[in-house]
Amino acid sequence: MKQRLGFTLLLAVAALWLTGCGSMVDPGEAGLRWRPVTFGLSEEPLREGFYWHLPWNDVHTISVQWKTFGERIDVLTHDDLHIRVDASVVARPMVKEIYQLALEIGPDFYERIIKPEFLTVVRSTMAEFIMVEIPEKSRIIEAMTLKLLRESIKGKHLALDRVSINHIEFTAGMLRAIEAKLTKEQEKIQKDFELAIAVKDAAIAREKAKGEGDALEILARGEAEAQKIRAGGQAEAQRIIDQTLTTKFLQYKAFDNPNAKFIFIPTGQEGLPIILSPEIQ
Repeated sequence: MKQRLGFTLLLAVAALWLTGCGSMVDPGEAGLRWRPVTFGLSEEPLREGFYWHLPWNDVHTISVQWKTFGERIDVLTHDDLHIRVDASVVARPMVKEIYQLALEIGPDFYERIIKPEFLTVVRSTMAEFIMVEIPEKSRIIEAMTLKLLRESIKGKHLALDRVSINHIEFTAGMLRAIEAKLTKEQEKIQKDFELAIAVKDAAIAREKAKGEGDALEILARGEAEAQKIRAGGQAEAQRIIDQTLTTKFLQYKAFDNPNAKFIFIPTGQEGLPIILSPEIQ
């Protein structure tokens, strides 16, 4: 009985000992072996899984998932106005460089590296814009901030995904100024639209007038050409009549008319002139 009890206790101790000789690297984490007696901190990152080790050794883990870090930042704009901005940055450690990160920075990389640079870059970027421009140019500000922040933490074994301007807090006076600016812009857009319509209508009117003028010019040219043709025809007809209308032909036409009465007066010449009687009705 005592032997069985002792064997059971031995198994329990062995199980507890074996349980303490392993570490789990969860999904979304990377690990580094820590062997203080022999090799120290290993350089090769460990993926998710269970890793056996001696009781005095360990596995250090760090999350390599994308995380969002937000800040409320007081900003002075280009026109010397104070606003408060809620901004965030999405970051994570580089998996292949977690050994260097562990040696140089540690797991609190955001507080030590990203946060100070993030605050500085947001303030310096927004200081380039006047207050009323910031809401409509927030995408530009986000892109500029992300680019500058990446440059400032280069070589720190960290990756950045994006920067977001989540909220801008304005005073009542600032809101009125923004509303006035938007109203003026809307009025300008309306005026530009009306001007474009007026210019288009004027162009249509000019084209229409030009078309009507061209039509009248063509019509006038046609009429003038027709008159020239008619005048030419009449002149040609008159020329032909002048060439063919002789005295004998007129005498012939007079004799040919049964209703005509004539008095013949000798003239002693080859022809006899014809004198129409005044009694002809």
